Amino acid sequence: MEVNCEGCAGCCIDWRPLGAPDDREREGRYRALDDTYHMVPLSRDEIRGFVDDGLGDALVPRLFASDGPRTTEVDGHRVAAIDGRPAFLVGLRKSPKPVAPFDGDRVWLDACTFLDPDTLRCRIHDSERYPDRCRTYPGHNLELDAATECERVERVHGEAGQRLRDDDVPEDLSPPPLGPRALGSTVFLHPEPDALDGAVSRLIAGEATAADRATFVASAAASAPGTAEVNPERFERERERVLAADSWVSAADAEWRAAADRRGSRVDDAPDATAVEEAGGAPSTGEWTPAE
Repeated sequence: MEVNCEGCAGCCIDWRPLGAPDDREREGRYRALDDTYHMVPLSRDEIRGFVDDGLGDALVPRLFASDGPRTTEVDGHRVAAIDGRPAFLVGLRKSPKPVAPFDGDRVWLDACTFLDPDTLRCRIHDSERYPDRCRTYPGHNLELDAATECERVERVHGEAGQRLRDDDVPEDLSPPPLGPRALGSTVFLHPEPDALDGAVSRLIAGEATAADRATFVASAAASAPGTAEVNPERFERERERVLAADSWVSAADAEWRAAADRRGSRVDDAPDATAVEEAGGAPSTGEWTPAE
């Protein structure tokens, strides 16, 4: 598998305002309740790693609407569940940023918190925190013969083969995040659904509080792979750690949101990304490796 990511970042940004051809995350049997585009599911161990690094505030949960029998009602919303406990994923937070993907003008788009808006490179690409799902993308899509974000970008902003250079499935591909072994590893169950009053509605509205996010992140971090178990002592410990997290991510998110205009609109004026992110502690990015 070989991809050409320079000047793209299609899998790191919400490019629906620039013509993304579908909204597949809100279709089918399980439909994302939030409006985040292309959320990357993290594993339990990856979640623990972010929390250990004081980056618990970079994580967000995702719940799903479902019409199947495995559901429960929370906040008036019918959500996917197992034995009455809401099922969810955990991914990376997104913020509005001034970006210029696909050789276009600079516009305001929601982007991964770790995407440098100037270089369109990932700030954690060469670190231990770089998610396995990002490292191997679009491996699972290729394995399932499903359309990739690379190909979607090519259809709208390029030509075939420009972004997806080689479609061989990686040999070291990890299990799919929604596969039969996902419970407790990438799919988690909240242990106290009665405590989620108001939280689900705020998540759907994009108004989740730090406490809302922390209760889900802690549940994931305290989960046991292959089971529905959540260790109560670890849950409380992790929840406090996530609530205490106050990294550059939160400060940058607040500054970007204060400056941002309508999504998809051209950027007339924006704060300097280095001042907003790197001055607060964000790691810098390296250089692109030229595509052949």
